[in-house]
Amino acid sequence: MIIRIIVFLLGFGFSVIGFAFIISYLNLIPLGYNFLEYVNFISRKPECLIGPLGLLTTFLAVYTKGDKNELYI
Repeated sequence: MIIRIIVFLLGFGFSVIGFAFIISYLNLIPLGYNFLEYVNFISRKPECLIGPLGLLTTFLAVYTKGDKNELYI
């Protein structure tokens, strides 16, 4: 149970950091980038890729089957 909580918090932190970078890079659009160039730019940045990875980790921590010995409250 404690491992699932740690994985959840780690995934949540990664998704917050990653999506903060994605939102901050939205400032490139007023500089003349179109949407496809923006998506191409953020898909090559490793700090932006940890956002979806963190979201996936969070979902896996919540929706995977736990141990049989877990106490459900």
